[in-house]
Amino acid sequence: MAKAARPATAKAEPIVLTIDVGGSHVKILTSAGGEPRRADSGPDLTPQQMVATVKTLAEGLAYDVISMGYPGPVRNNKPSLDPANLGKGWDGYDFAAAFGKPVKVVNDALLQAIGSYDRGRMLFLGLGTGLGAAMILDNVGQPMELAHLPYRKGRSFEDYVGERGLEKYGRKKWRKYVFDVVERLRAALQPDYIVIGGGNVDRLDELPAKSRLGDNTRAFEGGFRLWRDRALIVR
Repeated sequence: MAKAARPATAKAEPIVLTIDVGGSHVKILTSAGGEPRRADSGPDLTPQQMVATVKTLAEGLAYDVISMGYPGPVRNNKPSLDPANLGKGWDGYDFAAAFGKPVKVVNDALLQAIGSYDRGRMLFLGLGTGLGAAMILDNVGQPMELAHLPYRKGRSFEDYVGERGLEKYGRKKWRKYVFDVVERLRAALQPDYIVIGGGNVDRLDELPAKSRLGDNTRAFEGGFRLWRDRALIVR
């Protein structure tokens, strides 16, 4: 009697290193687990310095591929504009060549949105130094540059709900502006639900209707999903 064929061994998923680049810190975590590692960034950080920092942070870690959340617009898997809160030289920088590994680069708000997404039509808003935004519609992710749209008195959304607005108007008025901006964007974009994250979300005593609290650590999960979720499409 012929022996039954041995079932094919499932191909192991690659270990993903997620890099979350922010104005204050660069943070990394691999899909193998462990604790996030971080280093200071700042307004003079160049992409070359960031790569060197990540390589140092990742010493002793095994990883096959990289996901990176970048604080600015991304085209063709590379930054398409230098960030407002970091140094120069990011526009067009080839991170795959610098790391010697396959790299997927997306806007940082989209990275956190992907990690927060569970269904339907979701709008993600990040309250931080500025206003990050992304939308996911039935597994199709789209970064959105909403921060600089005009809002009041010739100023933008970001001027009122970003860090500058919080410092200028104080927490009480800032919260009022956050609720107003969220409702305007809800009316315009018609999401099923809104996830509000970012470093300043903890300054809200309550959340707008049909919103839930985001978590900055979901950016790491977003990076893992970039490589592992075959249903996900990123524009």
